[in-house]
Amino acid sequence: MPITMDLRQAIVHKVHGKSEADLTDMIIGSVDGPEAALPGLGVILEIAWKHMSPNQQQDFVHLAHEQIDKIKPVPLT
Repeated sequence: MPITMDLRQAIVHKVHGKSEADLTDMIIGSVDGPEAALPGLGVILEIAWKHMSPNQQQDFVHLAHEQIDKIKPVPLT
């Protein structure tokens, strides 16, 4: 019988039990990497977000907003 799991479960399964160094390597390898890696970063962000205090969440949003504003989007064609 095949095992069925959703994307979140698959990503958690892949990173569960990894060391902080392994997780750091995975994140570094995913940033600016292939787009296929983006869902993994999203799941990691989701997990972290759920465990951040409201102040940490606001700090993250502020940092993300500040950095996104520095980017000039490429025109859509």
